[in-house]
Amino acid sequence: MSVKIEVGAGGIPHNQILIYGLVGSLILIYLTYLNTVTGTQYFAFFGGLAAVVALLWGTDTIKHLCSYGLGTGVPSAGMIALGSGVVAALFGATTGIFAPIVTVIIAAIIGAVAGLMANAVVRMDIPVMVVSLIELAIVGAMTVLGLAAMACGTFEFLGMITGTVTFLGFTMLTYETSVIGGGIIAVIFMLGAIAIQHPFNACLGPGEQQDRTLMLAAECGFLSMIPVAIISFAFIGAYAALIALVISIIGWLYTYQQYIELSKRDAYAWLDAQPIMEPEEGGA
Repeated sequence: MSVKIEVGAGGIPHNQILIYGLVGSLILIYLTYLNTVTGTQYFAFFGGLAAVVALLWGTDTIKHLCSYGLGTGVPSAGMIALGSGVVAALFGATTGIFAPIVTVIIAAIIGAVAGLMANAVVRMDIPVMVVSLIELAIVGAMTVLGLAAMACGTFEFLGMITGTVTFLGFTMLTYETSVIGGGIIAVIFMLGAIAIQHPFNACLGPGEQQDRTLMLAAECGFLSMIPVAIISFAFIGAYAALIALVISIIGWLYTYQQYIELSKRDAYAWLDAQPIMEPEEGGA
């Protein structure tokens, strides 16, 4: 049996954030396909923006799940999300232009299995466990696929396993210098996992406010985009990577400044809060 603990009442309903997160991340990932259509790599940054939108959704999902007393389970939920996401994203990437949609479907299946095992086998018996793990698996998959597309300019598998190396004026295709072959996918895994775990953990408490938590999620998302943008210099054109880096830095600076302002607002609201008094000895 689990008891729901109310946190941060009010704000945007979770189902509304779910729709925004799912539709928004799908659209933004598909916008990276403009690279293929135009024969350029300037649209790779849309993959990072897709990851940011997905992380906003994922943060609210973790908050929804952890309202049932799983505050210490946030890291586990984040790792399940990204672990499921890597499998779904890599499988989906093999389906070409249908990759984002197939990724969502595969992630949903993996999340459902994980949720059913958590409730039926581990006996956690949390009402929203299955639905939440389905959501988190999709969030993890879209985060991985988005950041991978940002790094190499495409969400298709061939682009993730193909790199180039130049020797004596000759350019050769190699697996070892690709996003997957070079281990960049592992970096993306950790950047996504930290970004989805941190916001609710940092804001959890009696003064938790949805707008502050989601702003921190956006800040973590843009912060994760920065190293991926730097990494992308090795895989896409310098101008395309520079565009991604500038957008990442601007997005991070803005969301960081907004998060500080919201933190000051909420800290001021608790300025005159009194400590809880310990009962005197012999008292009731």
